[in-house]
Amino acid sequence: MERENNIERLIQTLKDDDELVKMQASELLEEIGEPAVEPLINALNDDDRNVRKGAARVLGIIGDERAVNVLIASLKDPSKWVRRETSGALGNMGDPAVEPLIETLNDDDWRVRGGAAWALGKIGNKKAVEPLIKAMDDESGFVRGGAAWGLGNIRDERAIEPLKKALNDKSSFVRRVAEDFLSKF
Repeated sequence: MERENNIERLIQTLKDDDELVKMQASELLEEIGEPAVEPLINALNDDDRNVRKGAARVLGIIGDERAVNVLIASLKDPSKWVRRETSGALGNMGDPAVEPLIETLNDDDWRVRGGAAWALGKIGNKKAVEPLIKAMDDESGFVRGGAAWGLGNIRDERAIEPLKKALNDKSSFVRRVAEDFLSKF
């Protein structure tokens, strides 16, 4: 009972205005691990977006498969910040997250699209190659950088030409990512 109360207090601390306090609460929840999963899943429905965002991040770090479906549902959260954090968290959840993350490459917010691109690269499933190639044409350098990194990390032959094209991208970051991965093919 005391542990549950402590977990709940830590989750509510994610509302704090002080970023350091929120970071410390997140770290403690990460250390608690598995016993914090169910309360964190419940926190994804909290009224406060900072609680939902923090819960998504910690669930991604813990990596418990019970969180996969609720995190996928959180990709539809009204807050772009929650959707962004959720897309990153799903990068730790493996293949079940691939299709929802591919869909998220079409989100209205560039941060969310970029988070999805980076997460798909982290998962490394070849189903993401064609959608990531398409994301290389995104207006946002963050999204293009995530797509380039994802393609390079997946290491599929279909990525070579889009990465070569990215050597002329207007973003120096995208150019560097493409150059780095092309040198490893």
